[in-house]
Amino acid sequence: MNKNILYIAIAVIIGLGAGWLIFGNGSSDSNKNMSEMSEHDHSGETENQMWTCSMHPQIMQPEAGDCPICGMDLIPAESSAEGLAANEIKMTENAMALANIQTTIIGNAETSDDDGMISLSGKIAQNEENNTVQASYFKGRIERLNVNYDGQQVNRGQLLATIYAPDLVAAQQELITAASLKTSQPALYKAVRNKLKNWKLSDSQINAIEESGTVRENFPIYATVSGTVSEVMAAQGDYVNQGQPIVKLSNLNSVWAEFDSYENQIAQFKVGQKINITTNAYPNKEFEGTISFIDPMLNNATRTVTVRATLKNRDDLFKPGMFVTGKVKGATQTMENTLSVPASAVLWTGERSLVYIKTNPNEPVFEMREVTLGNRSGENYQVTAGLDNGDEIVTNGTFTVDAAAQLQGKKSMMNQQLMQDESAMMGDMEMSFSNSFSTEFNKVLPSYLKMKDALVASDAGQVSAFAKATSKKLKETSTNDLGKMEKQHYMKSIEMLDAIATNENLENQRAHFVILNENIVPIAMNIENSTNYYVQKCPMANNNKGAVWLSTEEEIKNPYYGDAMLTCGSVINEIK
Repeated sequence: MNKNILYIAIAVIIGLGAGWLIFGNGSSDSNKNMSEMSEHDHSGETENQMWTCSMHPQIMQPEAGDCPICGMDLIPAESSAEGLAANEIKMTENAMALANIQTTIIGNAETSDDDGMISLSGKIAQNEENNTVQASYFKGRIERLNVNYDGQQVNRGQLLATIYAPDLVAAQQELITAASLKTSQPALYKAVRNKLKNWKLSDSQINAIEESGTVRENFPIYATVSGTVSEVMAAQGDYVNQGQPIVKLSNLNSVWAEFDSYENQIAQFKVGQKINITTNAYPNKEFEGTISFIDPMLNNATRTVTVRATLKNRDDLFKPGMFVTGKVKGATQTMENTLSVPASAVLWTGERSLVYIKTNPNEPVFEMREVTLGNRSGENYQVTAGLDNGDEIVTNGTFTVDAAAQLQGKKSMMNQQLMQDESAMMGDMEMSFSNSFSTEFNKVLPSYLKMKDALVASDAGQVSAFAKATSKKLKETSTNDLGKMEKQHYMKSIEMLDAIATNENLENQRAHFVILNENIVPIAMNIENSTNYYVQKCPMANNNKGAVWLSTEEEIKNPYYGDAMLTCGSVINEIK
């Protein structure tokens, strides 16, 4: 019995030992492997994965969730975007090679082979000093128009049109009658002849009428000058008055070459200066002209001045509308601190000039930079602001880099994100309002807030009604002590409120609401307020330019989109 118990105890001990050897060690190894895998997953994905918004790529968060601006679900961000500034982009070496993107380190400008030549772009235009208008000398109906299309060549004395003129018929009858009385009443006879001469009838025509004794119904009009038809101003069958234009002629024996000169180049030009002109039509020819006119008025839209040269065109080489390039030797002095960039590096967006700068010398990382250009010298532009000596810029493939920036939602030529803070901009407006105006204006804002809530609810009828009420209260506010800028904001606010009140199209109401807030919010920020207000902004409104509004609640309720994007926006300022 004791021996059996001993055998059983030994067997149990041996079994436990074998179990530990088989399962215990394996479990330890398994736990070790699981621990290593867990650590790997944590470091490789959880810690490094960033999340962004497809509509607002500037948002970067370490975990998934909603966009704090528009409320959309965040998506995983590309790992290649790590460590980049807000408007920097990174391209792969393969993309750089395929697009043939080349960069150049810029330095101080050196004297070019053009020796200070300034390049200008322009067009050939008609010499308006040689333009004439052929008019009808008497009232009547055009029976036949011999010149009826633009570009037709007309010689002096050529028949332009034939006109039936009732007044001229009566005058001929007077001539025939007066001819029989010319001995007894010479003064009357002479007056009748002079009357016909004033209608541009020649002596031979008058004598033919007098000798034949018959009245002509249709009379010809002849060209008084030679030229090319630039505009036909009447049609066959039209009734024309005395002096009414029939055709406009341009003498193209001389033409104008009109060039656009930038504001900072005006001092380089003067009347009488020689200019060398080339055109794509005759690439191997160079024509010499003389500057005959510099427009005293600056074009506000393009910030340019027209520089004009008169060219002889007896061989009919120049056609109005033809593009030309002019080179003028200006008084430009190359300065040691002047930078020069190739023309291929510059992108144009109306009034702005842009280049792409390589921000990391060891990696293909680029950022858009706005620059101020000076004169053009050959194929280079002088840069007066925006770049420093030693900067590396893209000189070939600039459009490809810009396209990559646009696709990544970064600042680009076609996606110009405004980096200014609207609240700071509005706060910087120096406005002054009296206590009485502030008191009365505070009575206006409750109606404004009701209108804003109606826009949130997308109720166009209520928006119109509250806009009318707001406008009425605002018009009752005294404006006697308002300054010029303050009154402009006041009047514009009334104009927009009236536009909203008379238009029940919700999209149009919201478009006017944008401009209303650009004027009414600065007023609210500069008066003594009886209530706290939040200045809120939706970056997607106003065609992605952003738009603001006032609210007494910190919670975002977007009046520009309503339920479609109710929480899109953020508080950008608080008015105490």
